[in-house]
Amino acid sequence: MASNGEDSIGKEQESTVVLGNLQVIELVKKAVAEEIQKANKHNVDELSDRLQAIEASISKISKSNDAEKTKNDSKKELNGESTVPHNNTTKVPSKTVKRFQLKHVFKDVANFKEDEKYYSEWEEHYNVKWRMSVKRYYNHLGVYVHCEPIAPADNWTIRPYLEFKVVGPNQNDVIRTWQSCIDREVGYGFYDFLDWEHMKTWFLVDGKLTVEVEVKINETSGLEKPKIRKFDESQKDISDVILVVMDTKFYVSKTYLASQSDVFKALLFGNSKESKQSEVTLNGIDPDDFHYFLEVLYGEFVINDSNVEDIALLADMYDAPTVLRRCEEFLLEKSKKTLEKKLEIATQYNLENLRVKYRSHITTTVVPKNNSGPENRKVTRKNSLRKLLCF
Repeated sequence: MASNGEDSIGKEQESTVVLGNLQVIELVKKAVAEEIQKANKHNVDELSDRLQAIEASISKISKSNDAEKTKNDSKKELNGESTVPHNNTTKVPSKTVKRFQLKHVFKDVANFKEDEKYYSEWEEHYNVKWRMSVKRYYNHLGVYVHCEPIAPADNWTIRPYLEFKVVGPNQNDVIRTWQSCIDREVGYGFYDFLDWEHMKTWFLVDGKLTVEVEVKINETSGLEKPKIRKFDESQKDISDVILVVMDTKFYVSKTYLASQSDVFKALLFGNSKESKQSEVTLNGIDPDDFHYFLEVLYGEFVINDSNVEDIALLADMYDAPTVLRRCEEFLLEKSKKTLEKKLEIATQYNLENLRVKYRSHITTTVVPKNNSGPENRKVTRKNSLRKLLCF
């Protein structure tokens, strides 16, 4: 029989064993807790990474959607209140914007004679010929824009916004703007654009000077051509809506316009206030351009090199694929515009057949040494045509 001392020792040993077991259990619990915590942290980190990836994707998609929406909105913004079916609010066109850039590299500028103008080549934009000139005038560099109607016109005006730029080699460009009314075939710009010596020191590269002018046409008059089809009050008995462009009224059929243009369908049959009006005002549109657009929409063959850009612009704005296709057919078959200009229009309005034809033409044509015409230019890495063709 064990003594009290032995019992005491046994109980102490038993207590020690129990304590040891408890300690082990606590250690195990602690270890398990740490493992769980680590696992949870790993899961949390994994979830966090996944969430970040998802958020990035959503952000990318959102930006893409926003960009597409902005693109569509700019195309389809008309009066800002029209909606399309299925409760999708869509803005429709509000203003046609006629923009283009003139660019030329003038050579041997340091040896220019006093008060003598040096010109770039003529370019055709929106029924008007355009070019630039520079000259040395009382120790200053003068920069000018010249324009004249392609078709003869007695009284004509153009209200442009011009942004002149002399391009420097170290991103030290000089920009000045000009805005007024042009009604004569003379130069418009600045006789004192830059100090002559300053220009020679900081802007000439191998004796060459690069000049650019961004042109935005706000309004024109007197440049229109004869009309073939009437949309005036004589068409009142066969029209059910009047489209008002500036001070000109066009009597047309809502149903026919809607069948040819999703934008007109939204405007004239959507949930907008315009769909309930007998007269709808179209803001910021040139009435002559709109007349040509309607003539093509109604099947008339009125497209020519003078108005094809204007018609294509409106066809793109109003989402009228038939009119845009006819513009493309004209450019493919009849237009005398330069290859560069055709590619520019094809790129701007996504005219794929036109792009494919001239991309193939450029990449397969061998240019004779004595032929440097624009229609036969070979594409090189420095040629601006590569940008249009996305090489």
